[in-house]
Formats: sequence, C-alpha cells, structure tokens
Amino acid sequence: MNNEYSNETKCIQSGWKPGNGEPRVLPIYQSTTFKYENSDEMGKLFDLEKEGYFYSRLQNPTNDVVAQKICELEGGVAAMLTSSGQAANYYAVFNICEAGDHVVMSSTVYGGTFNLLTVTMKKMGIECTIVDPDSGEEALNEAFRENTKCMLAESIANPALVVLDFEKFAKVAHAHGVPLIVDNTFATPINCRPFEFGVDIVTHSTSKYMDGHAMCLGGAIVDSGNFDWEKYGEKFHGLTTPDESYHGVTYTKKFGKKAYITKATVQLMRDLGSIPSPMNSFLLNIGLETLHLRVPRHCENALKVATWLEQNDKVAWVNYPGLKSSNYYHLAQKYMPNGTCGVISFGLKGGREVCVSFMDHLKLAAIVTHVADARTCVLHPASHTHRQMNDQQLKEAGVQPDLIRFSVGIENADDIIADIEQALSNI
Repeated sequence: MNNEYSNETKCIQSGWKPGNGEPRVLPIYQSTTFKYENSDEMGKLFDLEKEGYFYSRLQNPTNDVVAQKICELEGGVAAMLTSSGQAANYYAVFNICEAGDHVVMSSTVYGGTFNLLTVTMKKMGIECTIVDPDSGEEALNEAFRENTKCMLAESIANPALVVLDFEKFAKVAHAHGVPLIVDNTFATPINCRPFEFGVDIVTHSTSKYMDGHAMCLGGAIVDSGNFDWEKYGEKFHGLTTPDESYHGVTYTKKFGKKAYITKATVQLMRDLGSIPSPMNSFLLNIGLETLHLRVPRHCENALKVATWLEQNDKVAWVNYPGLKSSNYYHLAQKYMPNGTCGVISFGLKGGREVCVSFMDHLKLAAIVTHVADARTCVLHPASHTHRQMNDQQLKEAGVQPDLIRFSVGIENADDIIADIEQALSNI
C-alpha cells in the first residue's frame, strides 16, 4: 500500500489485494490446513526458509490480510492478530520476557492487563513494578532494574482516561535500553499513531472500536521496527541468539525489522495457539472499513454528553480528555488533536449506591461488560471489570468507587442525553 495514502483510504484499501478474476471482497479461508505438492515444499515452511501456510494455528491468509491493514494504519513494519486483546498484551510482553525478568507498567492500565501482569505472569516468574503515569522522569527511572525488559502503558487509560505522555515514557524506556509497549485501543490509529512519538510496539483489543459492533473478540500487535534488539545483545537473547526449536535460526539476523513479530508468530502462536478464527478476522475487516467514519462521531457525541454532564447539578465530577477542564486536555491536544475517544467517566453526588441506581434506570444505554462499539453502554468498574482490586489498588488505577464508565455510541447525541436525564430524574 502507498504510505502516502491517508488512514481514511487505508481503512478501505489496505490489506486484501485481489488479482485478476479474484474476489473483490476478502475471502474467509475457513481451513485448518493447506495442501502442498511435495514433502520438501512443506519442510521448507517448517524451517522458515519459505513463506506460506500449513496450519491455521500459526497463520491464516484471512488473518494476515487484516493484520496488514492494521499494520499500515499504525505505520508499522509487521503485525499479527490474536484471539483477544488480553492475548495480544500477553504475547507482546512474553515475546521478550521470561522467568527472572521484570516489567515496568503504568498503574492506570485496564484491570485485566493489571491482573495479567501482577498476578498471572508473576506466577511465571516475571515481576512487575507499578508506576504513576503522571510521575516525573526521576520517579519513573527509579522503577527500572537491570533485568527490566519492557515498559507498558495505554495511550488513553481504561477507564481512568489518563492520556499518556508518550515522549516522556519513551525517553525513560529507551534510557534503560528497553522498548515501550503501548495499548492504543481507545485512541485507535485514527486519532493517535504512537510510533510517531517514540513508542516501539503497539497492541489493540480489536474487539472495541476496530470491530465497532461488539461482534467478535480479537487483538493485534504491531511492531514499529525501530527498536534495535541487537544493540543490547544478550538482554533480548530470544531474538538475538539461535532458537534451537527452529534449527538454530536467529530472528534478528534472518528477519531484520520483522524479527519481533516473526518470533511471536512462529514460536508463541505455535506453542500457545491464541489465533483468531478467520470468520472473526473477516468481521473485523468490515469494521475497519468504517473506523475512520465512526471514531469522529464517537468523539463528537462524547464531547456533547460530557459538556452536558459537567453542567448538571446531580453530577459530582466529569472526566473526559476533550474537556478543557480535564487535567489531560493539553496532552490530548498535543498527541490527539483530532479527538480522543468516545468514553467518558463521571460520578454522581451521593456516591456508589446512587451511581448503581442511575445505571439501573437507563433505557437506551445498556449495562454490558464492553466498551467502544456503535451502541451506547455503561459499566461500574469497581463492581465489574476492576472488582478484583482492593480500594488502594483502585485508587492507584484512577478508579474511584463512584466512577461510571460511559461509552458513548454513534446514536443521536440528543437521544443519549435524554436517556441520561430521565435516569437522573429517577434517583
């Protein structure tokens, strides 16, 4: 794809390139296996001497086409799809970390990511130090150790809506010789391209805005190709030394800038198998075709709703990076001048019980364990997504007990506001 094309055009045209007489629409390669004429041809695939497909647990043509579209939207060199956003974050970290290693992570990441790193991966021998994303460089530097292998954060924190200072985090990570991994789910590449600000690897829960219709789970990992793995030698030995499970191939030497994604595909996906179904990737591609149309509408509606909430007497506080009253307004203007996301967080006077009652009275907005699709939905993180955290951890994650996460859809904004108004009148 011509990189001079805008992201609007890439949403439509990137990925699938039909040849003469081939289907105009991306086909669903619903097959576990792929046929070859002789044994030697397939053997070359297993030796990584030839590109191609042999078993969909590793790679599938439908999946790869959609991964390429996301790669081009983010401006990366290589990408892969996973079966969920959780799998994407797990693979992104585990691809360069092993027992005895250490990760530095922002405290405001999504609760599932927080649990993944601080509980599950801890059982695997990977330790994690939590940092306040608003900390200065000195405090961030203190979190690093000799065995630190990466730094992890979110472009817009879910649900705290903290906007990451990309350049500050990238400067600190690179000073310690490690890559910065950023989950760009909420901003999407329509509103923010983290690679332009020093980020090395981007992840997504494609289940959110990219799919856009709450139809299919999925995740993505995109590599910028900018981090110099070989510069740090043994520190990233999984990439820079021979992999005996593939006849001694050294990924950085054989695959260059595509080393990181190649290793994640042929090693992690081979052994762990979190591949998306081709059908889900097909549906994701349909969502991506309208991403550039939907995201601005989400942001426009969210700003209208947030402005209305800020003026309502029953509302205790409102947090939306698009509001001038937000602590993150200036960072949002710097990194995401065209808009942030469609998610608002706010609290009501009277505390947690009043917030729960308000949610129960909503009619248009649905209580669901989801966010960022075409339909307006609502969640109480302290009761739902973050309920595994204690009060102190909730505070560190920027999740107040009364926080309502309100995901503004692409319906008529006046109808959304009317629904909030009638629910408030019933509490």
